[in-house]
Amino acid sequence: MHMKEQRMMHGSIALAEGAITAGCRYYFGYPITPQNEIPEHLSARLPEVGGVFIQAESEIASINMLLGAAAAGARAMTSSSGPGISLMQEGLSYMAGSELPAVVVNITRLGPGLGGIAACQGDYWQATRGGGHGDYRLIVLAPNSVQEMHDLAIKAFELADQYRNPALILADAILGQMKEPVSFAEPKIKIPAKPWALTGAAGRSPQLIKSLYLADGEMEKHNWRMHEKYRRLQEKECLVEQDLEEHMDILLVSFGSCSRMVNSAVALARSQGYKVGHIRPISLFPFPEAAIRDVSQRVGKVLTVEMNTGQMWDDVRLSAYPGSQCRLMARPGGAIPAPKQILEEIKKFLKVGDLLAKSVR
Repeated sequence: MHMKEQRMMHGSIALAEGAITAGCRYYFGYPITPQNEIPEHLSARLPEVGGVFIQAESEIASINMLLGAAAAGARAMTSSSGPGISLMQEGLSYMAGSELPAVVVNITRLGPGLGGIAACQGDYWQATRGGGHGDYRLIVLAPNSVQEMHDLAIKAFELADQYRNPALILADAILGQMKEPVSFAEPKIKIPAKPWALTGAAGRSPQLIKSLYLADGEMEKHNWRMHEKYRRLQEKECLVEQDLEEHMDILLVSFGSCSRMVNSAVALARSQGYKVGHIRPISLFPFPEAAIRDVSQRVGKVLTVEMNTGQMWDDVRLSAYPGSQCRLMARPGGAIPAPKQILEEIKKFLKVGDLLAKSVR
C-alpha cells in the first residue's frame, strides 16, 4: 500500500475514517460515552461520501437496523460502550445465526452495571464468548494504537464479509480519546459479491436469510457448519504481535491499550538484564493459542497483565504448555498498571520461581 499522508487524529475518529475507507456507507447508533466521537464524526462524513447516518432511538434499534442493512448486502456499522453493547446481544446472536457480516465497535467503560468512563478491559468475556444466546462466536480485534484503530476497522470489514460473520472491535477510552499520527494508505478495497443478499427477487428465485431451523436435525447441522467456520478462522486468521528473545526467563501476555504499558515494562526489564518476552494477541477471537503454547513450552513462566480481574487469563492458561507457571497481574477498577509496577511483578514471579526450583532440588 502506498502511503499518501499522515495526520494527527483521535482514535475514535481514525476508526471512523477507517470504516469509510473500507466502504462502510451505513451507520446506526445511539450516544453513550466514551465513544460519542464516532457517531459525531460519521454524522458529518457519511453524507459526504453518499452514505447514510441514523441516530436510532436505542441500542436495540441500532443493532436491528444493522441486521437489516447487512441482510441487504451493505457494509454497515454500529458502535457503543458496555451497557449499550449488552443491549445489542440478542441482535448479535440473530446476526451470527443468520451469518450476516457487519462491524460493531465497543469503546469499553467500567462495569458491571453503569460503571464509569475510565479505561477498562472488562468486556473481554462478553466479546470473545459471543455474549448472547446459542453456539456462536464473533470475530474480535483489539487495537493498541490510533493507527490500528484505523487499520483494524478495515480488516474487520474484510473478515466479516469473507466469513459472513459479525466482527467486533474491542477498544477502550484510552484508545478512543488519545491522539497520535495516522498514516493513511490507499488500500485496494474489494467488496465481494453477495449473491445471498436480499436485494429483491426480480430476475431470480426468492431467497431467505434466517436463524430459525425447526426440522429434525436442521439446527444441529447449521451449528456444526458454523463451528467449522470458526475452526477455519482459528486456523487461518490469528493476528498476533511477538517481541521475543532467544533465551527468555518469562513471557508476558497483554492486549489493547494495556500492552503499551507492558511494552515499556519489557524495555525497562531488559535494561536491568532480565530476559523478557511479550506476546500481544491482536485477534482475541481467533485467539493465538499456538503462539502462546509454543513460547510457553520454551519459557515456562507466563505473566498475564490486563485491566480486569483476569478474563484473558483463562485463555492464556488454556493455551499455555502443560506444566507452565501462569500468573496474573490485574487492575479492574480503571487504574492503569504502570511499567514500574509491572516490572516489580516480573521480579516477584521470577523470585518465586527460583525458590520453587530450589525447594524441588
